[in-house]
Amino acid sequence: KPQLVASNDRFCRFLEEYCPVVTETYYPTIWCWEGRVQTLLRPFITSRPQVQYRNELIKTADGGQISLDWFDNNDSSYYPDASTRPTVLLLPGLTGTSKESYILHMIYQSETLGYRCVVFNNRGIAGEELLTPRTYCAANTEDLEAVIHHVHSLHPSAPFMAAGVSMGGMLLLNYLGKAGRDTPLMAAAIFSAGWNVFESIESLEKPLNWLLFNYYLTTCLQSSISRHRQILEKLCDMDLVMKARTIREFDKQFTSVMFGYRSVDDYYEDASPCLKLKSIGIPVLCLNSVDDVFSPAHAIPVETAKQNANVALVLTSCGGHIGFLEGIWPRKCTYMDRVFKQFVQAVFEHGNKIFSM
Repeated sequence: KPQLVASNDRFCRFLEEYCPVVTETYYPTIWCWEGRVQTLLRPFITSRPQVQYRNELIKTADGGQISLDWFDNNDSSYYPDASTRPTVLLLPGLTGTSKESYILHMIYQSETLGYRCVVFNNRGIAGEELLTPRTYCAANTEDLEAVIHHVHSLHPSAPFMAAGVSMGGMLLLNYLGKAGRDTPLMAAAIFSAGWNVFESIESLEKPLNWLLFNYYLTTCLQSSISRHRQILEKLCDMDLVMKARTIREFDKQFTSVMFGYRSVDDYYEDASPCLKLKSIGIPVLCLNSVDDVFSPAHAIPVETAKQNANVALVLTSCGGHIGFLEGIWPRKCTYMDRVFKQFVQAVFEHGNKIFSM
């Protein structure tokens, strides 16, 4: 059984009644239960539901642009009126886009419930051009704030919540910690967030983890910015950036420089959601596995979460990073997908029972 951490009895009862999956025993796929194996295999094993997007490019205050991929769900029989159709904003991980299998599965789950989805693609990684020498990071919430305001302004009468995965979850938590109750979002779901960036980076620099994850992700980051090299050279020494062999080296030469931090440590402190957990002002459900090398168990802020009545943590003993595979042949729904579906439905259809907390 997962460990459910929540100080608010009312929130606990709400989850037990309307999101019972968080109290059910999770049985990981027996032949790939180890966390690193789950993490590595999920992208290859899980199916990729077909989703037809409508793309929208929105302008930012600094002259840049953000690519949003909409799944309007205009065939929704539950919510035929688009103006009041519930909307879920989805935030992918570090180098992820709307094409990731975990995002496609969230949209598939939302489609069955009649909801609309919009995917926030970070600057410069979804095929659009960088108009200014700026990309994204886990700490800077300006682009996310602009997207939330834009989506809400288009559908002000529609119930609105968000779900973030990995770095997308960290960004969402950092935004919520800054916004408090001053947000149009009703609630949020967070999956496999790295709570303390220092601990996450240290874990990923262990030899096996560096070989399996760190080096690959570093090359993905380099690849995502290489096509924008000409405009980014105005800010950074791109030769040094392209020589990085770890995420820490990349962040030292690129991310911390781009966003004006004195050092990479200053950036990592600002990017760590554990420091902002106390300030979150809306209901948030966070799913982590304690065998996730991207977010080590000892760095999950259990005691801090107990100090905020709006926060609930669901901790599984297995599942890895965005893994949570279950069943003998885990092609379709994962435990994470089921948590997402039940919590989103609980918020949109029974949320009034927790909003008076």
